[in-house]
Amino acid sequence: MALSLVAAGGYLWLRNSPYWAGITLFAEDMRVENFRSMDRIMPARDIPSGDDIWTFGTYDRGLPDTYEFEGGERSVSAFLNETMTTGLLVLQDGIITHEEYRLGASETSPFTSFSVAKSVVSTLVGIAIAEGHIASVDDQITDYVPALAGSGYDGVTIEDVLTMSSGVAFDEDYDNPMSDVNRLIYGVMAGRSLANALADLERAREPGTYNEYISSDTIALGLVLETATGMPNEAYLATRLWQPMGAEGPAFWNTGRAGEVLPYCCLNARLRDYARFGRLILEAGARDSVQIVPRDWVEISTRSSAPRLEPGDNPASFWTFGYGYHWWIPENPQDEVLAIGIWGQYIYIDRAHETVIVKTSADYDFDIRDHETVALFRAIASHTALGQD
Repeated sequence: MALSLVAAGGYLWLRNSPYWAGITLFAEDMRVENFRSMDRIMPARDIPSGDDIWTFGTYDRGLPDTYEFEGGERSVSAFLNETMTTGLLVLQDGIITHEEYRLGASETSPFTSFSVAKSVVSTLVGIAIAEGHIASVDDQITDYVPALAGSGYDGVTIEDVLTMSSGVAFDEDYDNPMSDVNRLIYGVMAGRSLANALADLERAREPGTYNEYISSDTIALGLVLETATGMPNEAYLATRLWQPMGAEGPAFWNTGRAGEVLPYCCLNARLRDYARFGRLILEAGARDSVQIVPRDWVEISTRSSAPRLEPGDNPASFWTFGYGYHWWIPENPQDEVLAIGIWGQYIYIDRAHETVIVKTSADYDFDIRDHETVALFRAIASHTALGQD
């Protein structure tokens, strides 16, 4: 009886503790709703939209029935079901050619981005450089965040973290409750500052020598942004990107208990506004005739700039996708780039077909689906382009 009471008391404490959100966020029976209700799970900062909305045309061209992958023909409908798709939007030359919402979502649902937010942070860095807040990508992280002196980030440049090549030791395994990424989540939910969390990290290898995806690099980038601009990241996003690009809805960015937004994840927005961001990148940073993101930044950030960042089998990279400045480049690239978040969040940009595809999901098998998802997106982009009048 006493043991049962202790267990019950422990559960009640945990249930009402700041750790509960991290523990239950990905629960099978909760994640679909969690992923569009993140402001009820974690603290958040608002990102207001403006009045000047970047409008889309609409012309439904549907989706192809099948796509090719690994030598076989597969069903588009089946893949969307299997991957627990919650939203899918196809934008071609500024026209919405397909838009659907699933599993209880709607066009006003604030879908969480997870690591799609990393590509947004990269874009803000380009704007900050253009505004003179950051001198160069060759600057060191500790020039802006002296609290990281003596950590694994000492001697690491902004370009090193933009290309996920910091050399810092960080375990990104979400399935391991004691991994660095999960312990970071538990820490910030308990009120630990982001700089304090990064200060404990050590170096695994020399910076600029190996491409290894770690979320701590984006956190370091976010700390640089806030120091350099003198503005909270959510305010800089709202005034420099969200409102100028003509978002139609407000967004929000989740924070830890200390009130800092989490730069590596957890921006939440409508599907159409993710599409607007993709369209801005497709249009080389310009909305109509107004340059919002520097053209040269869009170009360099969406291309591989060193051998370790090239797609394909690469001994200097942890994966077969290539990498730019927080943007992914698929194998056998066809002038494409992606923002990717765990559990199946994507913004796909196909310059050749002038197409942007946004997909949100709650897919448990997301980690093995990226190559097949690219095959699906390529089929949709080709189908959409062929359907033009």
